[in-house]
Amino acid sequence: MTTSNVRKLVTRAGQAVGLPFPAHPHMLRHACGFKLANDGHDTRALQHYLGHKNIAHTVRYTELAPDRFKTFWRD
Repeated sequence: MTTSNVRKLVTRAGQAVGLPFPAHPHMLRHACGFKLANDGHDTRALQHYLGHKNIAHTVRYTELAPDRFKTFWRD
């Protein structure tokens, strides 16, 4: 399968489900990062998994998960 085929497949799938924006394959990478961060995976492990050289590029996935640290302190 070529990269062009994958792009077209993802675009058509996005249209089929009625996304209000054009979908592209890189969105799957971002979705994976947010899912793993929301599941509580370690940021450094997530950095290596996604292949980021700079941790600042990985931190963006954890910033949108405010409840990620809710179990750190218990009353």
